[in-house]
Amino acid sequence: MTYQTPNQERHDRVGRMASSPLDEPQPAVPYGTPDAPRIAVRGEARLEVDPEIARIGITVTARGRDRRTALDDLTRRNTTVLDLVKSYGDAVERLETGAFSITPELKHGRGERIRTYHGTVHITAELTDFTALGELTTRLADLELTRVDGPWWALRPDSPAHRRARQQAVREAVQRAREYAEALGTSLSALVELADIGAEGAPPAYPQAPGGRMRAMSHAAEDTTAAPLDLEPQRQRVSARINARFTMVPPQL
Repeated sequence: MTYQTPNQERHDRVGRMASSPLDEPQPAVPYGTPDAPRIAVRGEARLEVDPEIARIGITVTARGRDRRTALDDLTRRNTTVLDLVKSYGDAVERLETGAFSITPELKHGRGERIRTYHGTVHITAELTDFTALGELTTRLADLELTRVDGPWWALRPDSPAHRRARQQAVREAVQRAREYAEALGTSLSALVELADIGAEGAPPAYPQAPGGRMRAMSHAAEDTTAAPLDLEPQRQRVSARINARFTMVPPQL
């Protein structure tokens, strides 16, 4: 059995603490070494593709001297719009009702005398058949006190166009790194890192593109049917950007 004084024990503990970081593996430096030079490049891709969906906004309004009249008229017109949109079947991918309001309008002057009531319902519809879209927008705009906004063209979040752009960006990064290596008379040996740098500034899943606005206030006595609108889909831009790092065979300089 070996006996140590308190001073010797403290000396041993300090020695172990001082030596332990040296025994741990050190992280690799972010730069290359003479035996494994690194190349850092950026890959980018930009595509223009046809849209996959089109969204329109529908605003139904009503006005009446009393709340019940305004609400009844709004309910009837809202039902007419929904039935019309639903009649296009599979061409309509999504149909949603948004904000609804019944608002009193006060008379000018003192007091709280109500002059009339305004009712509003906002509806959003997404279509995949653009031929049906032109006909539907025309028929909606021909309805009484109904406004149509749009269309806004977009791609689905899982569109194959996004995958093609990402793959093209990777291929461009590899090609660019090979060209740098060939300029040094050598070749790539391994991929070290591949990073998507577009995640923070990615566009929304359904970007809003400029669209036309139509207003309609038809009268019941009119019996003519407007010709369907000829809508030209707006091409969508898809982009991808990546950072890539490779190691290469040491060149002979």
